Amino acid sequence: MSDLCCSLLSSTPDSEEREWTISDYEAALARWCPGCGDHAILAAVQRMLEAEQLPPEQTVFVSGIGCASRFPHYVRAYGFHGIHGRALPIATGVKLRRPDLNVFVVMGDGDCCSIGAAHWIHSIRYNLDMVALMLDNGVYGLTKNQTSPTSPRGLPSNTQPRGAILPPLNPISATLGVANASFVAQTADWLPAHVFATLREAFRHHGFAFVRVLQRCPKYTENIFSTLVHDPGLVELMVHPDGVVVPELDRMFKNKVQHDPADLDAARRLAVSDGNVRLGVFYRNETHPVYEETRAVPARSAGEKLALLNTELDRYAV
Repeated sequence: MSDLCCSLLSSTPDSEEREWTISDYEAALARWCPGCGDHAILAAVQRMLEAEQLPPEQTVFVSGIGCASRFPHYVRAYGFHGIHGRALPIATGVKLRRPDLNVFVVMGDGDCCSIGAAHWIHSIRYNLDMVALMLDNGVYGLTKNQTSPTSPRGLPSNTQPRGAILPPLNPISATLGVANASFVAQTADWLPAHVFATLREAFRHHGFAFVRVLQRCPKYTENIFSTLVHDPGLVELMVHPDGVVVPELDRMFKNKVQHDPADLDAARRLAVSDGNVRLGVFYRNETHPVYEETRAVPARSAGEKLALLNTELDRYAV
């Protein structure tokens, strides 16, 4: 990590024109299992970083614990690999202290929806300007196959060998139910063009952009998404000029629904499963207040800070 920091700090000054390529965002070789959907998501993220020309030294990836949380090691940018369920409060601290940075959070379904659920809910309500990716494979994969909050009912695991007892949590419906939600979308790792387009819209949104990525785990949940992969008729694309439009998918997916992301009631109806899986932007609203802007305090120089500190300390001097 020290070599990375040194290379970032010694990069070309902002005053000079720069052009970034995919290789500028590549770091350590990804060590996920062969066939893991995380590989495709990483490639889409790096492609988006190149398309938006985000300087690595002004970009931060924060993660918790889980397979998905290896992301900061594989992207050449600043990164913080946190503890389980705590990626969002760490990212909140980064954004509040440095609102000029491009902040991305990467979590798994257990990381976000179980131990990190309270942080997830309040981050939606705060509406900080960042992108939160929830990579959902429906299982605790890193710790070798335990039931997660999004595991389909009946899915066997080491913690519930006879199958998951409870119905799975719906992250899209949950997010849409929180006051101040401003961007909610869903995509799937086996559709890299759709992942890229969704990530780009999420990054361009001013506010908290929550993106659930349906992600295949070839080791423990190989069959969760297999029918969707092989039968495009089970997938419905939500299309709208203010949403995600991917022309190269038109021939593959005949099921489409015109959905205006400004319609929250319609978004909540579409989020409820009726046999089809819907991909695209459910909701987008940039009128909500952004937390780091509403609580911003005046910038002060080092001298001003020292003077204020001395004034405060003088109150207690004997």
